Amino acid sequence: MTVYFPHPRTPGFIQIHRHDAAAVRAELAAGLLGPVACTAPKYLYDALGSRLFAAITELAEYYPTRTEAAIVARHATEITATLPREATLVDLGAGNCEKAARLFAPLQPERYVAVDISVDFLRDALQRLQCEHPQLELLGVGLDFSSSLTLPADVGAGPRVVFYPGSSIGNFTPTDALAFLRQARDAAQGGAVLIGVDLVKPVSVLEPAYDDALGVTAAFNRNMLLHINRLLGSNFDIAHWRHRARFDAGHSRIEMYLDALQEQRVVWPGGERLFRRGEAIHTENSYKYSALAFEALLLEAGFSRIRCWTDSRNWFAVFTAQASA
Repeated sequence: MTVYFPHPRTPGFIQIHRHDAAAVRAELAAGLLGPVACTAPKYLYDALGSRLFAAITELAEYYPTRTEAAIVARHATEITATLPREATLVDLGAGNCEKAARLFAPLQPERYVAVDISVDFLRDALQRLQCEHPQLELLGVGLDFSSSLTLPADVGAGPRVVFYPGSSIGNFTPTDALAFLRQARDAAQGGAVLIGVDLVKPVSVLEPAYDDALGVTAAFNRNMLLHINRLLGSNFDIAHWRHRARFDAGHSRIEMYLDALQEQRVVWPGGERLFRRGEAIHTENSYKYSALAFEALLLEAGFSRIRCWTDSRNWFAVFTAQASA
């Protein structure tokens, strides 16, 4: 007797983000030459940076991932009841796809679309996920949505659940977050958003989450200099830089920096900067909200029927909001 097995699905992939080397070099050089040197957080996420961030989420100090997961697990029935069933689940900044995979059983999506700028890391994650969910249609989209959230037509028609977990919305300034949420509302096509938001809490909890005792976050931050070296052709020596994280209460945000441990001249084709000892490169912000403030932001972005769930300590919030009128 011959037994025939169905041919397993393979993830589809659409590459929208095209590496424009000249534009990247210009952006990086402009940031490094500013009055306060800075870089965009997206440059933290090369293949190694993505793996280091996955490790950060396992650390004792890093409460957002496990707190968000606990909220979703505890309130899964209530949360998914506010979302369209058998819709397309669009996972922004998908990373290793593990957070979205926890939603497959309660949400029963028709299709899963993983969106990330780290293309190689995303391909590997989708291949593993397809083995675990052979009947689910998976699509990877290589996209830098930090500037524009425009999804390809191949994602499909019909309502979508736009999933943005982990409080990544905090990397945007409040003004940019509002613009992003308006784009997310359009991208949902009459569906909904499911979004994780980190809430204001004591500095004694906030700062260690971004400066852990093992130094994984420090490695994550410093690795960006190696990534910049490859992209810009610069000569950063990570041994001469120290990671620092601080909470700025006035802006309600965690700020991450790399501080120069000694005077050094960093050069790249067509430019250079002398960094004095103690001078910093500002690498990331993570804004913290009150639940009421973020609800107001969703309303201003045009969402309706907003629901919110928090943990018992009010450290983290999970929101759903309808994109339909």
